[in-house]
Amino acid sequence: MATYAIGDIQGCYQQFMKLLKKIDFEPGRDRLILVGDLINRGPNSLSVLQFAIRHESSIDIVLGNHELHLLAVLEGAKSARPVDNFHDVVSAPERETIREWLCSRPLAIHDPELNILVTHAGVYPDWNLEDCLARAREVEQVLQSPVRHEMFAHMFGNKPRRWKESHFGWKRIRFIINALTRMRYIKDNGKLDLAEVGPPGRQQPGRLPWFEFPEREKIDPTIVFGHWSSLGVVQEPGILALDSGCCWGGRLSAARLDCDPYEIISVRCKKSKVRTQVLHAELPSGHLNG
Repeated sequence: MATYAIGDIQGCYQQFMKLLKKIDFEPGRDRLILVGDLINRGPNSLSVLQFAIRHESSIDIVLGNHELHLLAVLEGAKSARPVDNFHDVVSAPERETIREWLCSRPLAIHDPELNILVTHAGVYPDWNLEDCLARAREVEQVLQSPVRHEMFAHMFGNKPRRWKESHFGWKRIRFIINALTRMRYIKDNGKLDLAEVGPPGRQQPGRLPWFEFPEREKIDPTIVFGHWSSLGVVQEPGILALDSGCCWGGRLSAARLDCDPYEIISVRCKKSKVRTQVLHAELPSGHLNG
């Protein structure tokens, strides 16, 4: 049995199948952990979701910002954008099944045996392991409740930018979602900067990658995440970044987690037919960008 984490697939089903063949993935024997953003950008979002649901006994996922955006559209709380490429899911006969399945997925996975913590974007520096899992559960409970439509209506936006335990209501839920699914950079004062999307070294002064923030709480498990295509694959003590920009013509990457060091396997990807000049621009705060 082998366990692999795979970076952002974003609807690139053919590349996903190519990668699974390369790692010799066998459902029932091996395990996959998908770090979110299974959909959008690429041409076959529905096929990726169908595969994940069909083999859910062997596949775990965490929700990314694109899954949450899709859910808002399926719930009727938001309209799809011109750049969205998940029309195949929205029009699918099984869209209700997909919606319920996604709403039952977590925002964080902790595996003590592998000593990993998986989220889509990372862990906010003020949170330790227990904080992260507890905050993720807050959102998961809403997703599985009758008020989730109201959550989707209040989910979009960039504020609050800094965590306070006293936050309550939709303000609190919005921050947790932004931290777990959209975060890349943190300002010196601890506030999220959700506009910076480039690689480290090109950001504005006074901003650091969340995992380099000097007062970051110590977390023992390795934090496995995606979301940051311009960062690429990074394997350093305590972190494993796996978004290598498949839909932008980069690679789709997997890491075998049951070996030390992790074994990185990847396949080349063709650029998806998306409006890159729009997608790389800063999106307004009414969208979950990235």
